[in-house]
Amino acid sequence: MPWTPAASDRFYRLLVRTGLFLRWLFRIRLIVTGQQNLPGDAARSGRKAARAVLPGRGAVVAITHFGYLDFAAAELVLWRHNRGQLRFMIHQGAADHWLAGPFISAAGQVVVRHGSGTAAYDDAVARLRAGEYLAVMPEAGVSRSFKVRECKTGAVRMAAEAGVPLIPVSVWGAHRILTRGNGLPLHRIPRAPVRVHISEPVHLAAGIDAEAETARLRRTLQAGIDAAIASFPVAARPGDWWMPADLGGGAISEAERQRLDAADLARDRRRTSRTAAGPEGNSPGM
Repeated sequence: MPWTPAASDRFYRLLVRTGLFLRWLFRIRLIVTGQQNLPGDAARSGRKAARAVLPGRGAVVAITHFGYLDFAAAELVLWRHNRGQLRFMIHQGAADHWLAGPFISAAGQVVVRHGSGTAAYDDAVARLRAGEYLAVMPEAGVSRSFKVRECKTGAVRMAAEAGVPLIPVSVWGAHRILTRGNGLPLHRIPRAPVRVHISEPVHLAAGIDAEAETARLRRTLQAGIDAAIASFPVAARPGDWWMPADLGGGAISEAERQRLDAADLARDRRRTSRTAAGPEGNSPGM
């Protein structure tokens, strides 16, 4: 088991400042639309202080997942807006890593333990009611087709139960820097543009149809991606790997993506066949 330090806002701010430094170092362009849809909370007084966490002021931030840096783009947008700190749903496997584990613990993330998805879900709802921003990637895995995958219902259910808004955030372009199966193309990092589109917040009442609302969330996230692609400052060439197949890009088709996802799921089930199956909430997508 890795060292598990207590959560520290000071450490979280250090991580954010590291991200800001790397963005400055590589001159990454963060292009944001829909800022008016972010919460209107103010930061605490003082230049270095984070946003005040107050009961009734929480939100679920649902983020697309095309690459490994989408979460960082969303966090930097929230930090720039009101120095908001996003708490992420993290797999136990990452939390148990000897190097990543202490960082995850010190940053105060919500860890989804094997066989205890209910406990993580309850923890997340409690944090939302206390006023935290909780980040969820409802696709629960990287989309290799660069189209929004089928989403899990956790984001919708948590927002409804906690009585907080659900804010869809679509990130496009971060996958060109780092994503599954494409290495780390160093030549593409300097001055790389990343588009972030924030859609209107959704307010959900208790007793909603979680499946229907999750389908609507998926459509909203995809609409945000479409808007980001339409105004992306890098023109795609036919067959470019980072563009969806239906737009003439070289990414795999949705049918192929679904086939590969099914194969991944079957492999994961074989790997965990000797452990007790947990509830649906056993992934960061909940």
